[in-house]
Amino acid sequence: MRRPVDSLFGRLALLFVGVLLLSHVAWFALMRLDRNQMQTRYAVEEAAFLVDAVRQHVAREPDQPLPSRVQLVDPASSAVPPDNAGIPEPLRRFLDEVRERMPPGTDVRVGPPGHPPTLWVRGPQDARWIVVPVQPLRIMRPAIDRMIPWLVIIFSAAVIAALVAAWTLQKPLRLLAQAVARFGRGEPVPPLRERGPRELRLLTHGFNQMVKEVERTEHDRAVMLAGVAHDLKTPLARLRLRAEMMDEAKTRDGVVRDVESMAHIVDQFLVFAHDGADRSEPVEVDEQCERIVRNYRTAGTGESASIQMRLAAGSDFRLPAATLDRVVSNLLDNAHAYGAPPVVIETALGPDGYTLTVRDHGSGIAAPDLTRASRPFVRLDPARGGNGHSGLGLAIVERLVRRAGGELQIGNGEGGGLAVQMTFPEEVVQRTVAEAAHAW
Repeated sequence: MRRPVDSLFGRLALLFVGVLLLSHVAWFALMRLDRNQMQTRYAVEEAAFLVDAVRQHVAREPDQPLPSRVQLVDPASSAVPPDNAGIPEPLRRFLDEVRERMPPGTDVRVGPPGHPPTLWVRGPQDARWIVVPVQPLRIMRPAIDRMIPWLVIIFSAAVIAALVAAWTLQKPLRLLAQAVARFGRGEPVPPLRERGPRELRLLTHGFNQMVKEVERTEHDRAVMLAGVAHDLKTPLARLRLRAEMMDEAKTRDGVVRDVESMAHIVDQFLVFAHDGADRSEPVEVDEQCERIVRNYRTAGTGESASIQMRLAAGSDFRLPAATLDRVVSNLLDNAHAYGAPPVVIETALGPDGYTLTVRDHGSGIAAPDLTRASRPFVRLDPARGGNGHSGLGLAIVERLVRRAGGELQIGNGEGGGLAVQMTFPEEVVQRTVAEAAHAW
């Protein structure tokens, strides 16, 4: 199962959203802190102004009444609040700032709880306590609440812009990754459009150039192999005809076997050089495998009778007939030439798709040589040697399987011998059947 965060788009989106969220949260917290500090400073300035105004009023016009909420209280009065013990920390900071604004030695207290908030101030020169009203210290929630919708709108717009930027950046990379996967499977890859940042354009341009060079090299090699193989067919036919006219049976049989081996090599060259898509009609893999095994047994060889079949993929597993015949035939030839009976053909439907496996019970291939087993013209002696073979059997199988949209895995079986497993995803099989139905 794919993980969204594992993709480039998912990681870019997560990075952008995380940065935007962190910046917005930090900005919102700083704004609230600044507003709280501004409110505290405003309350301190207001309290200091009122206290100074009361002092000047008492000094200049002691007989004039004070405002209703401003009082002068005798120090011996029982209404004087106790010292500031156990008050909240924000209120303590407020009192400290007010005290800093007053003359040294000024006593600053707050009124008793449960009453309108008041500030009690008595300086060194004050005969009585000056009691002035103060605004309660609280967060300016109405302004913040009005800003929250705007913050949500701005954050949403920024996230959408970030996602669009991430999608624009990762789309060329996703197309390039898909093209690399198709190229690795041997499928045709059209030139990619060069877009995006400069480094990405250079990467795409380099990939397009590489595909052109590889295709040209493959075409030249295919033409060369096809030409050589075609030119050898006529001399081989004449050589076999002359061998059949020999009088000595032993010599004649030896020459005929050599000619047949050379003809088999030529046929392998032609199959390997063929670079066209298989346009044959898809057939049920289980039924076609049974048909191929019957043909082997009809040929009358002793080894062909030791083929076991365990076909359980069902009728939905279909592959092009020509591709399936070549794949299974090459694997059976390799198993009979290099392995040991019995040869087992298995089909199944697993979580990764349909699988087709052909394995023998011979000596297998050494672990260091498994990666070279499917390379063209590679013969792994002495374990996988043979006569009349050019080292193209597994290379042909791998090319045909990848051209059909599958993956090839070569390994040694648990009970010994070589096991060649081919996996075809269900969507690839369904697409192949649908395209063939449309073509036919």
